[in-house]
Amino acid sequence: MEKQWATRWMEYGDIRLLPAGTVLLDDGSYIRSVPLVLSGVIKVLRQNEEGKEILLYYIQPGESCVMSFLGGLHDEKSKIKAVVEEDAEVLLIPMDEVRRLIREEYGFIEFMFKLYHRRFEEVLNVLEAVSFKRLDERLLNLLHKKVELSGSSQLQVTHQQLADELGTDRVVVSRLLKQLENDGVVQLGRNRIRLLQTPGQQAG
Repeated sequence: MEKQWATRWMEYGDIRLLPAGTVLLDDGSYIRSVPLVLSGVIKVLRQNEEGKEILLYYIQPGESCVMSFLGGLHDEKSKIKAVVEEDAEVLLIPMDEVRRLIREEYGFIEFMFKLYHRRFEEVLNVLEAVSFKRLDERLLNLLHKKVELSGSSQLQVTHQQLADELGTDRVVVSRLLKQLENDGVVQLGRNRIRLLQTPGQQAG
C-alpha cells in the first residue's frame, strides 16, 4: 500500500492494536469491515467441514485481505479464518466506507485488484504444493517463510500450529522436524524452532 493511500484512508476506519493469536475473522462469520495491516503479520487459513485448516497466505504491512473485501461486498459469510501471527496494528474500514471508496477512490479499487492478482497466485502456489510437493519440503518452505516474516532464525511456534497451517497431523510434523534436526537443518526446543540453514544451503 502506497504511503499516501494509507494516510488518506486513515480517516475512514478505526485503528486497532491486536496481539498475536487474536482471531480477526472467523470462518462462517459475517464480514463487517476490511482490514488494512499497518504493522505486524496476519495469516489467512481455510477450514474444511472436519475443522482441519490449511494456510493460504500471509497479510503483511501495506496489504489487506481480498477475501474479506469480496465477501463483505456481497454480504456473504466468511470462507476463511484470519489470525494475527505477530502483534499487529490494523486499520479496520467498515463495509459502508469500503463501498463509498470503491465509487469515489480509483486508487482504492486499483489497490484491491493488484492484491487480488497477488493472492490468486499465492493460492495457486498452495494448490501446487499440496498436489505435487512432499510434506517435508512444504514444512521447510513454511519455516523459511516464517523466518523471512519475523526477521529472526528462531521461531516461537508449536508443532501443532505448523500442522494446522499445513493441513496435517501434529505427529507427522514432529517426525519430520526430528528428521530435519538430525540432518542439521533445525534445532528444536520447547515451543521453539531455530532454523540453522538458509534457503539453498545443504546439510553438512
